[in-house]
Amino acid sequence: MPVNHPASLQPIPAVIAVVLRDDRVLLVSRKNPPDVGMWGYPGGKVEFGESIEDAAVRELLEETGVHARPNGILTAVDAYERDQEGKLRRHFILVAVLCTWESGEPVAADDAADAGWFAIDSLGDGEVELSFDVQRVAQLAREALPRSARD
Repeated sequence: MPVNHPASLQPIPAVIAVVLRDDRVLLVSRKNPPDVGMWGYPGGKVEFGESIEDAAVRELLEETGVHARPNGILTAVDAYERDQEGKLRRHFILVAVLCTWESGEPVAADDAADAGWFAIDSLGDGEVELSFDVQRVAQLAREALPRSARD
């Protein structure tokens, strides 16, 4: 059931760039809330007047130095930031943009503490702590993008 909050507590529109390359997905270790230290997709807030796809490509480049071509919206995910008592502080609506790698190797920058390629089949094996829905979104991306476009 929706809760009425002041306008300052409305959901925040943001994007994540889901980049595939050879059955691997690009992830970053978050430096800032929500999910500090967890691995997720590069992304951030959409700037006023910026398209969703442009925001995803910009955030990807800022956080990793990787260039990619957007292939459309894949899905949307809710992300919640809570305080130490569990009270909701911020609610992000993350629009996942499916992208095809074009060039560059990931180097952590901006609000990413680390960056790297991960085999989609290894996600969830406990090697790294994943943000909510990372594995599910990676599987959706693999199903949506033909193999020839991932190589």
